[in-house]
Amino acid sequence: MKRDDVESGGEGGGPRPLYPTMLENPQLRWSFIRKVYSIITFQLLITIAVAATVVFVRPISHFFVSSTPGLVLYVLLIILPFITLIPLYYYHKKHPLNYFLLFIFTVTLAFSVGLTCAFTSGKIILESVVLTTVVVFSLTLYTFWAARKGHDFSFLGPFLFGALLVLMVFGLIQILFPLGKLSVMIYGCVASIIFCGYIIYDTDNLIKRFSYDDYIWASVSLYLDIINLFLSLLTIFRAAE
Repeated sequence: MKRDDVESGGEGGGPRPLYPTMLENPQLRWSFIRKVYSIITFQLLITIAVAATVVFVRPISHFFVSSTPGLVLYVLLIILPFITLIPLYYYHKKHPLNYFLLFIFTVTLAFSVGLTCAFTSGKIILESVVLTTVVVFSLTLYTFWAARKGHDFSFLGPFLFGALLVLMVFGLIQILFPLGKLSVMIYGCVASIIFCGYIIYDTDNLIKRFSYDDYIWASVSLYLDIINLFLSLLTIFRAAE
């Protein structure tokens, strides 16, 4: 199906609203959506490139786990994306600083993903990538279809936030007091469900609520949903191996 067939409708070929109560120009919203998904694609390509480098260039991963400076740097790389999110949130509308911060955020997070994958079998990584791709595309198409039918998913926000807090506490407990493979699998399954919900919620926000100046923050939100879903599935498959 051509893009124009999706974005336009009606006998006159005019733009079709993305949801029944839409008051803005659909063409402007479609342009915004395309811009966001273009940025996400760029982020994912950077993530794949950086992660693949970490995985296939073995001295990199060996340095991070076999030396004290490497372990310190590893911890910093885990923390740095969260630190970068703070200025990124405050300057996400300020061009070109927003793109620079987005690049730093993406690269540092990609290193963390790469180090996780470096100690995981290729079969599990492939299974996680394929399943993540299928789920993301399916949920995205479903959310666009549901929005067209008049469904709204804004009510999910508080529930997902609460579930995420519980998940973070559970993860902290798991780190301090390991409970075995079963608890890891449960953690991965619950995390996968939560981030599937976030993909629907953030896609719904992309369609209806994000302003045109929020393209960076919209991209960050969906990118994090995708990466966290992938890592959650990776956790499940690793525990089940």
